[in-house]
Amino acid sequence: MSDIHNRNKAALAPLRAAMTDFDESAVRTALDALIDADAPIHMPHPFGTLKGTGPLYETCYAPLLWAMPDLERRDWIVMGGRDDHGGDWVGCGGHYMGTFVRPWLDIPPTGHLAHMRFHEFYRFEEGRVTEVQTLWDIPEVMMQARAWPMAPSLGLEFCVPGPATQDGLVPGPWDEARAEASRRHIVEMLDHMTRHPAKGGPEVMEMHRLWHPRMNWYGPAGIGTGRGIAGFRNWHQIPFLAGMPDRGQHAGDVIYHFFGDGDYAAVTGWPNMIQTVSHDGWMGIAPAGRRISMCSLDFWRIEDGLIRENWVLVDLLDAWRQLGVDVFARLREFNKARVPGEVPFPVGTP
Repeated sequence: MSDIHNRNKAALAPLRAAMTDFDESAVRTALDALIDADAPIHMPHPFGTLKGTGPLYETCYAPLLWAMPDLERRDWIVMGGRDDHGGDWVGCGGHYMGTFVRPWLDIPPTGHLAHMRFHEFYRFEEGRVTEVQTLWDIPEVMMQARAWPMAPSLGLEFCVPGPATQDGLVPGPWDEARAEASRRHIVEMLDHMTRHPAKGGPEVMEMHRLWHPRMNWYGPAGIGTGRGIAGFRNWHQIPFLAGMPDRGQHAGDVIYHFFGDGDYAAVTGWPNMIQTVSHDGWMGIAPAGRRISMCSLDFWRIEDGLIRENWVLVDLLDAWRQLGVDVFARLREFNKARVPGEVPFPVGTP
């Protein structure tokens, strides 16, 4: 562990361990040891940006633990690297899981195991976290509770898996040349991706040169997963561009943080997309002619020089908020006949 990125991963390990069998005291101690008091902690809607580990725990983790008393964290990607701006990051992807026995964010409990994907990015300076950018797939929990108040997904909704190669907890030492090759591949892919539709048809994206024919694109709940280039285009890209054809045309207004580690690459940014909802609208929402920003935190796995897997989370709840749609208010209206409360048996009873 002689390189900085492995040291940063090691610094994050106590927090991940404390959350494996979630313990309030251990988690609070690990958060305090890891995150600077002045670090901005960017969380998904409805939590917003917080400062301080106390507000982070009390606003985000305590209610989740109350709703799922046997809460646990499962990481299937932990990678680190340096971005174009000289910042050092560690990115984690996985699931929070637990028995959903009490309401959370007005989502009615199910009494069953629930899963919520997370993508969490930590920027390090001298061994301490000075910024956090996090997305939790809250719509995924709404869907499991049969409480989803928005349009149905086009893609498949399921418990998104970790890497097929089971090597997402990337070991050291950090290989700069290999990491840079992975990062460059993704940057080139995205450069080609944004050429369509402004500069031509689907052929200008050169997807067959950059993506594996058996790729999986694991989108957020509300969009879903697509298999292969056809699945990606039909269940995500075509509807996305039909509603926001100016995608990728405002890159100068956002900041991206790309970094690589082995065969993995990642991007984070708060926000890292700006586009206008127009034309055909998007995900059942009528075109508003309104420009919105989005946070998309992504991981890619490269196999034999091609992208084989891509995990994508987008703060869809915040996108709807910017369009004047309160998804939580709709959820309450759609589920007002369901009796709220705790399921009538203790977690773990044989």
